[in-house]
Amino acid sequence: MQIDTSIIVPMYNEVESAPAVIQEIIDVMDRLPLPWELILIDDGSTDGTAALLDRLAEEDPRLIVAHFRRNFGQTAALQAGLELASGRRIVLLDGDGQNDPADIPMMLSWLDRGYDLVHGWRKERRDAWLTRRVPSRIANWLISKVTRFPIHDLGCTLKAMQREIADELELYGEMHRFIPILAHWRGARCVEVVTHHRPRRFGSSKYGLSRTVRVLLDLLTVKYMLDHFSSPMRLYGRMGLVFTTVGIACLSAAVVSKLFWHADMTSNPLLMLGCILSVVSLQFFAIGLIGEANTRMYYRRGGRRPFAIRRTVHHGGPAEEVVGFKRVA
Repeated sequence: MQIDTSIIVPMYNEVESAPAVIQEIIDVMDRLPLPWELILIDDGSTDGTAALLDRLAEEDPRLIVAHFRRNFGQTAALQAGLELASGRRIVLLDGDGQNDPADIPMMLSWLDRGYDLVHGWRKERRDAWLTRRVPSRIANWLISKVTRFPIHDLGCTLKAMQREIADELELYGEMHRFIPILAHWRGARCVEVVTHHRPRRFGSSKYGLSRTVRVLLDLLTVKYMLDHFSSPMRLYGRMGLVFTTVGIACLSAAVVSKLFWHADMTSNPLLMLGCILSVVSLQFFAIGLIGEANTRMYYRRGGRRPFAIRRTVHHGGPAEEVVGFKRVA
């Protein structure tokens, strides 16, 4: 039986909230007519969550549990879930109970309208104002400006996406919050919808202000990927040309001062500056060449391409079929 929807929920020390969250998801999905599966990722829990998930999986065969050897973080848990999922549509959900599973049918309906990815907006967020809401609002504003992607809430885990979008994602670091931006970069049709956000009933948040630094560093990675990933020489080559031009100008000025004013070359700062800038420019050109080589190896590995085809129209008749990028009889 083909699975229609895969729900992925990372769990880390959620022994109190897990039973209610899982039961809510089951109740919501049982009201839908299509087959589904629930993938639970135990992110190295130490409070009994692992045993609880195993017991629930024994009671319901639609539950799939994967246990990490240690705590690797939410991004790694979501990536593992994406690799285990078999549904044609995929839903991501937090395990702390703050995301409302009742929003899942609404988000799936947006996929049915032709969108590739639907991401939630916690418009009425039920979190601490100073330590959660204010930093999140500042981060979302900064990320939106840097990436030129209009969005209100990148931190909401609740998302729904088509299978082909999930297959193109490679998550690491804190990249799970950049999923809408990465999908949009690949040409996906994205839409942000208002979702319910509930107060946390059990335990405490696993995230604090220290996460902000990691998010900002990953923002630099995303900005580089959006603008220069497919051709890094455009960035490093330009920087190399700037340093080369300034270096040549400094060396020329040092030579002119020697020829016309008999200045001492050994004590001329322009000579040293010109030499340093020339060496730095060569380093930028070298980095660009290495980046170009790595980019080509990345796209060749696993048949990746620097583009994404939404659909192929072919009227060649039943004897021919389009497979990958080739037409075969």
